[in-house]
Amino acid sequence: MKLEDKIQVLKFCSAVFSTIFLILGVSIFSCALWILFDKGTFLSVFDSEELKMVAGGLFVVGLLVVVASVVGWIGSHLEMRVFLLLYVAFLIILILGQLFITLILLVNRDKIKGSLDEAVDLIIKNYGNGNEEERADRLLDKVQHSAECCGRRDPVDWLTNSLIQSMNLTSQVVLPCSCFNDSRCPVLADYNNSLFGTGNFSYTEGCEKKLRDWLEENTFTIVGMVMGLVLIQVVQFVLAVNLYQNLGWRARLKRTAGLIAAVNTDPASESASDGFHMGDGEQNLGFIEPEDGFRAEGLGHPDQFHDNQNRYHPKNKFGL
Repeated sequence: MKLEDKIQVLKFCSAVFSTIFLILGVSIFSCALWILFDKGTFLSVFDSEELKMVAGGLFVVGLLVVVASVVGWIGSHLEMRVFLLLYVAFLIILILGQLFITLILLVNRDKIKGSLDEAVDLIIKNYGNGNEEERADRLLDKVQHSAECCGRRDPVDWLTNSLIQSMNLTSQVVLPCSCFNDSRCPVLADYNNSLFGTGNFSYTEGCEKKLRDWLEENTFTIVGMVMGLVLIQVVQFVLAVNLYQNLGWRARLKRTAGLIAAVNTDPASESASDGFHMGDGEQNLGFIEPEDGFRAEGLGHPDQFHDNQNRYHPKNKFGL
């Protein structure tokens, strides 16, 4: 394949993978924003330093991916080798950063699950106590209703709720309305509280497994996106290095062609390259080393030449 054709193919492949790279980068950036700022999911109600660290790392990685994609596009489209070098440096930093974030997420999975369990227990304990916890209460209601579960391990966990304990109802089981599979909540009329009810139509399975499955699914989704991004970056790295090398070869070929053209059009260079001739047409032997010149002709050293000349001179028949 010709060099110019190879460069065009590399530019096209780089543009395609840069687009995929940018889409995945924006997706990871969106995941980080979702973890950090979305108040409508269960991730917002439990405090996990490991999860916050992962979210912050994903936020930085997503932002750098967008910047790196722009730099790579400029470098490949405009054939600017400096931008290609900067792009390669970005890729190396991003690959190392993403592998580090993935390692943190996988190593601390159990800690994150533990933080989730503690958060659910705390919500159950304080459920219905005030407006400050109302958002967490609604999230737990949503989980229990949609996943058809009650409590973290089982409905008995609701015995730790402070309001239920204050009712002193030992003859019946009191649970939140979200624990009942009936369309209407059998509310406690005597206590004027529409959040709780009692009856035999409650869900019997706890929400722990459903929540852990949900967390596991989102964890592997993030890991899959990160690893997919790493693979794209490896391909981008190979393309960028090859494009950088081919652009360098083309630049060197152009410089060589320019030098040859300059030599061919320079009169002084033409006269100097004509084969060691003086201006009067005589051969210029000034560039030949005496010893090398005579040795090349098989005559040996100049002193030997003079000795041989005297020895075979007509007047010296006897070699004297």
